Amino acid sequence: MGRSRYRFIHPDQPHFMTLTVLHWIPVFTRPATVEILFESLRFLVNEGLTIHAYVILENHLHLIAQSQQLDRDIYRLKSYTARELIRLLEANRINTILDQLAFYKKAHKSDRAYQFWQEGVHPEWIQSEEMMRQKIEYIHLNPVKRGYVEQAEHWRYSSARDYAGQSGLLPVTRRW
Repeated sequence: MGRSRYRFIHPDQPHFMTLTVLHWIPVFTRPATVEILFESLRFLVNEGLTIHAYVILENHLHLIAQSQQLDRDIYRLKSYTARELIRLLEANRINTILDQLAFYKKAHKSDRAYQFWQEGVHPEWIQSEEMMRQKIEYIHLNPVKRGYVEQAEHWRYSSARDYAGQSGLLPVTRRW
């Protein structure tokens, strides 16, 4: 299978994206791994990224975001988090996951020992308010549909809390 054909249609407008750990390996099961994602997202928010909605599950992240160069910012997010997460896994000798990241690495990634993220993020340009609402609902209901929580705002690593009038863990812009 070739590389993803998905592209950012309008990189300065909101897009729905999914970032998936290679081979759906469950890495985001500890606060330390999730914090690396949050650290990178907070940095990018300070650089101009706007986050409208997100959810982090054990092996992927759904995100609606926009910036002046969203494609570049997502590249920066994936690059930094991959490097830091692999560093954390190596420091803690989590060899089971490291072995999988090495085994499932794409052949053309010959410049590195591991591949952390699956290629692409399958960006979908949010073209209407209706589409935005549908994608936000999909994001927030993800942990509910998996049976992890009964109410979306109970999932700690989600913007559902922000949309329910509570404080979340990342700055979220509810205006679009």
